Amino acid sequence: MPQAPRQDSNTAPTDEELRTLDAHWRAANYLAAGQIYLLANPLLTEPLRAEHIKPRLLGHWGTSPGLNLVHTHLNRVIRNRGLDALCIWGPGHGGPSVLANSWLEGSYTEKYPDVTRDAQGMELLMRQFSFPGGVPSHVAPEVPGSIHEGGELGYSLAHAYGAALDNPGLLVTCVIGDGEAETGPLAGSWHANKFLDPVHDGAVLPILHLNGYKIANPTVLSRLPEDELDALLRGYGHEPLHVTGDDPAEVHRAMARAMDTALDRITEAQRAAREGGATERPRWPVIVLRTPKGWTGPAEVDGAPVEGTWRSHQVPLSGVRDNPEHLRQLEAWLRSYRPEELFDAEGRPVADVLACVPEGTRRLGATPHANGGLLVRDLPIPSLNDFAVPVDKPGTTTHEPTRVLGDLLARVMRDTHTRRDFRLVGPDETASNRLQAVFDASGKTWQAGTLPVDEHLDRHGRVMEILSEHLCQGWLEGYLLTGRHGLFSCYEAFVHIVDSMVNQHIKWLRTSRRLPWRAPIASLNYLLTSHVWRQDHNGFSHQDPGFVDHVLNKSPEVVRVYLPPDANTLLSVADHALRSRDYVNVIVAGKQPCFDWLSMDEARVHCARGAGIWDWAGTEDGLSEPDVVLACAGDVPTQEVLAAAHLLRRHLPELAVRVVNVVDLARLLPREEHPHGMNDFEYDGLFTTDKPVIFAYHGYPWLIHRLAYRRTGHRNLHVRGYKEAGTTTTPFDMVVRNDLDRYRLVMDVIDRVPGLAVRATAVRQRMADARTRHHAWIREHGTDLPEVAEWSWNA
Repeated sequence: MPQAPRQDSNTAPTDEELRTLDAHWRAANYLAAGQIYLLANPLLTEPLRAEHIKPRLLGHWGTSPGLNLVHTHLNRVIRNRGLDALCIWGPGHGGPSVLANSWLEGSYTEKYPDVTRDAQGMELLMRQFSFPGGVPSHVAPEVPGSIHEGGELGYSLAHAYGAALDNPGLLVTCVIGDGEAETGPLAGSWHANKFLDPVHDGAVLPILHLNGYKIANPTVLSRLPEDELDALLRGYGHEPLHVTGDDPAEVHRAMARAMDTALDRITEAQRAAREGGATERPRWPVIVLRTPKGWTGPAEVDGAPVEGTWRSHQVPLSGVRDNPEHLRQLEAWLRSYRPEELFDAEGRPVADVLACVPEGTRRLGATPHANGGLLVRDLPIPSLNDFAVPVDKPGTTTHEPTRVLGDLLARVMRDTHTRRDFRLVGPDETASNRLQAVFDASGKTWQAGTLPVDEHLDRHGRVMEILSEHLCQGWLEGYLLTGRHGLFSCYEAFVHIVDSMVNQHIKWLRTSRRLPWRAPIASLNYLLTSHVWRQDHNGFSHQDPGFVDHVLNKSPEVVRVYLPPDANTLLSVADHALRSRDYVNVIVAGKQPCFDWLSMDEARVHCARGAGIWDWAGTEDGLSEPDVVLACAGDVPTQEVLAAAHLLRRHLPELAVRVVNVVDLARLLPREEHPHGMNDFEYDGLFTTDKPVIFAYHGYPWLIHRLAYRRTGHRNLHVRGYKEAGTTTTPFDMVVRNDLDRYRLVMDVIDRVPGLAVRATAVRQRMADARTRHHAWIREHGTDLPEVAEWSWNA
């Protein structure tokens, strides 16, 4: 059983320790302000002049002093207690602070040797901030010690809990800005403490930073009476500790006391669970830090109050290059930190400034937990042959693909029982998505109360369900970024809730790939099921396949989209995704019974190709080009294409039909646009240059046109897919309503193959009549036509 990390009680800091803490804090404040303003003269060795100032002033000062205070005091407890710690900076726009602190502790110079820890390096540190060719203003991947960009607010606390899961020796501190605290995702994240296992997980210490204002308005929580705020936080399961003030000496003393009290309580809770067998859910501490916005900056500018108001949010003095009074105020502000006491003549931080800084990998900018690729291990994925379904003949047997995948995931969960580095997350849908086999290997993590009627709840479980897609996504991102593996299973229509979150993660991965010191992490894997074509019973609200469109707009070196048509191809795709690094993999697969088309060996080969001809399904002789190509992507479209091919084989046996199945959607893109894309020679060989291509696609049809618009044969491409014609109806009626059904596909072939419109008029009429019979049948019987419901490839 994991032991609680050493977090022994410490006596109150001495006056000497408080003096050095203040020196560190002032140095960080000086560097943060300097990054916003200075091009040159970093140590103010000469009077400040306009040419020393950046032409464009960008950055966020308002939150920076508070972040610097937290960083300084984290240094103290990490050093004194020998902690392994990670900090999530929710106000990520306070990038100057985290950059300043990583430069002070030396971790920044270790990653960027040209930014030396002296006057020359200080000048470069300041110049590069929010400057062309430099670094972003946020706590981006370029910042050592960061796993959270913070440009989009709301996700910090979820990331913090994800980082703490299965990290029993780690303290994860999370600074939450009071603006961020107003977002829905952050509000939901307060419930994550009901899922934190004090035995196998680390601890999360939230620090709610109430500096009072957003860009232009007061923040809600900062205006609540203290007793009302305390009631809210206690209702979330926390015990608040308050640090309030604007006198640095008093705030340092109060912050040190609060940090020691919080860590003592965390130690006590972990020890009680790990050594004493306590099972009661702890009331974890939360620090409420109230300091002025823009603390220690200009109190007043042009007669208007700035410090402690929304005016200090970004750049308190905006006219420095043109306004002599602003320039004078800036110089006075910077000199108020007494840089001559903080840095020696060469610009190196003096001993007092560094007295609180931990050593080695305990520095916040050097922790390997913020560079998860250094810690990640390959998953023990078993042989797919152990789970493959037998396929003697295509299209004669059926399986539920996700149920088959569930058996594989259960084995992975079982084989990682000791190492605890794999989690399955989802919004209350594991069993609904047919993945319940995993419960044989791990229960659902749960620290709140239980009742006899509950099933599969487990204090130490690694299946995580909460009805918040935001929290599921945030947990998994934090888990992956700190070196572990996972899978997010979700209803297809509702994964859109995290559109913006996956966008941010993709940007993070794209940037990280360009940083040689960031090691690749395990991919973010989505399994989207309960999809549009099998949500006939839930209706229109549950029918939306557009997440794929959203993802394929993003960085091509990062995103991958797979539509396996049966159980064995799903196994093959999942095996690839779980082994991969630095990708976002989107897998769309059904949970309802689906025909088995390919054996395991065939599935491996087909998935490796990404797109290929199914010879057994077509009628071309191989000696000449086909008359028409029937293409498909997705399980239901594949079934409808094969049913259409079956009808063509029977009614128009002289027609040469080629059937092409696409698993990897990016294969349709040109090679120069995506690493998986086909060159023109490959694409033309598969789809021809001048023959009609009838493409049945799982999602919105215009995506296929967008992917293939530059291809030679694009003018011959006709795509059928979902076109927002949804309702509560039968499964086959869904495809009929969207003109994706087998009869419509046959009609499309007749309409588009030259000469068939006249020769096959009777066949086309028969197909149209079948659609008419379908409409009448379902309204009388409530079920699909027997010829559809009982169809199989070899019928």
